[in-house]
Amino acid sequence: MTHPLNIAIDGTFSSGKGTLSRRIAAHYGLACLDTGKLYRAVARDVLAAGVSLAEGEQAAVIAAQIDPSTLDDPYLKSGEIGAAASKVSVHPPVRAALLAFQRDFAAKGAVLDGRDIGTVICPDADAKLFVTADPEVRAERRYQELLGYGEDVTLAGVLSDLTERDHRDMNRRVAPLKPAVDAHLLDTTDLSIERAVSTAIRMIDAVLDANA
Repeated sequence: MTHPLNIAIDGTFSSGKGTLSRRIAAHYGLACLDTGKLYRAVARDVLAAGVSLAEGEQAAVIAAQIDPSTLDDPYLKSGEIGAAASKVSVHPPVRAALLAFQRDFAAKGAVLDGRDIGTVICPDADAKLFVTADPEVRAERRYQELLGYGEDVTLAGVLSDLTERDHRDMNRRVAPLKPAVDAHLLDTTDLSIERAVSTAIRMIDAVLDANA
């Protein structure tokens, strides 16, 4: 391969793609970008500025000024910010404002995970995965995660929020959540993280070998 290796990992919320991406990046010696953190950071900064999440143009101005050094802010993992990020990410100007950042990151070789990596951000990625799991399983994973953060949530509420988020992600006008035509599906419903990682690496290696 004469160009930097790019691996695109898209999928549904709480399907395990973030953990998979970090493990896959470590396996191949690549940088990793959780693009969802960009949208969560935008949502955080929009709320902090007192701007409505419905104001796409104002949110885009904030997105263009995002500080990458704040992407590890623990607050970004909260349920409040996760829900807000799903709302701010539907705005085309916000997505456009973050496009260059993501592509610049990928240019050096990387694993990127998100909702539109294989379809919009890196359509020419060397390997693409689409990760999903049954909604009830994803809701349980997110519920346990939020409990670990000390949040007062119910499983029914988490499932309702997840279902609403899926619908919003899949039906937004720009860059809807969907598998790229050449993406390989990985269903993690019945997989441990170790099995999911090994399965994903086998899939990626097969694609890379076929295209060598």
